[in-house]
Amino acid sequence: QVQLVESGGGSVQAGGSLGLSCTASGDTYNSACMAWFRQAPGKKREGVAVICAGELEYSTSVEGRFTISQDNAKNLLNLRMTRLKVEDSGMYYCAAMGPWSGDWANAANYRYWGQGTQVTVSA
Repeated sequence: QVQLVESGGGSVQAGGSLGLSCTASGDTYNSACMAWFRQAPGKKREGVAVICAGELEYSTSVEGRFTISQDNAKNLLNLRMTRLKVEDSGMYYCAAMGPWSGDWANAANYRYWGQGTQVTVSA
């Protein structure tokens, strides 16, 4: 079992920055990938960034603006978001895959989820 708790969401103007953190507990060392997803109202959950065995990947919509990092000593998964856009708004979720299940950007491949934290970017 893995428990995930996100923090750090909030409201910011376009062009600003925000940092998100995810505190993980439980059987995290057996998770192939740790990722951030987001979901806007009426849209499907979208993979934003992932760490798999030290390898980082980003969605094209955030590459160059967002940075994912992991602090294993503190069991933290972080997401630094810069040059935020209105379209970055949504509920942001931390996710742990568990055993390798395939495409990192597919939400269906993740076994554990946090409760989410809201990010609102205004024009």
